[in-house]
Amino acid sequence: MKKTGKLYVVGIGPGSYEDMTIRAVNALKDSELIVGYTVYIDLIREHFPEKEMLTTPMRKERERCQMALLEAGKGKTVSMVCSGDSGVYGMSGLILELSEGGVEIEIIPGVTAALSGGALLGAPLGHDFAVISLSDLLTPMELIEERLKLSSKADMVICLYNPSSKKRADYLKRACEIMLEYKAPETVCGLARNVGREGEALAVMTLETLKETSVDMFTTVYIGNSMTREIGGKMVTPRGYRHE
Repeated sequence: MKKTGKLYVVGIGPGSYEDMTIRAVNALKDSELIVGYTVYIDLIREHFPEKEMLTTPMRKERERCQMALLEAGKGKTVSMVCSGDSGVYGMSGLILELSEGGVEIEIIPGVTAALSGGALLGAPLGHDFAVISLSDLLTPMELIEERLKLSSKADMVICLYNPSSKKRADYLKRACEIMLEYKAPETVCGLARNVGREGEALAVMTLETLKETSVDMFTTVYIGNSMTREIGGKMVTPRGYRHE
């Protein structure tokens, strides 16, 4: 009988071992091979030194998924690791798209950046919120801008992933200009950088100040709604709009 492999798609959280779920750790322990983006593999390598690991560089997502499926197809138990949650801008969707059957696939959820960064800042996501990536590699900028407009108009808290890069240095400023059409300049905002990793940092500021602030790809940006407040240096969004 042909041996059937298994592929875990594992969200490893923001970066630290302590922020991984028990289920994620158990899946990695159960795996013969761990596959992932070089940066993510480096985050977990010391905790699983006995495991075989394969890596690919940035923008090699399809090759990475095909590699994992191929190895699982040989009968191995394989883990594909993703930062944060495997289903939020992660590899689980692509794995399922490329899978042709014959390999058991199990999706292991993880703590996405919106949640881990939110915990660092306080409680910015206490009410309805939208998560929007500013990367236009896979999404037209016109659509990203429309989502920013509609979410701002609806007074939603907005969490921005991939807010800036060397080629997109002005994207956050443009996003802030769009949101300022519907949100007040004094809207409370926050930044969480390198959550769970070396250099972890946070900052709370207004939307007007955020517009002129430099960030990088390791930063998650939070823009509050009309009820969001700064309390003791923390960013807090109440669960509702009722005034007691």
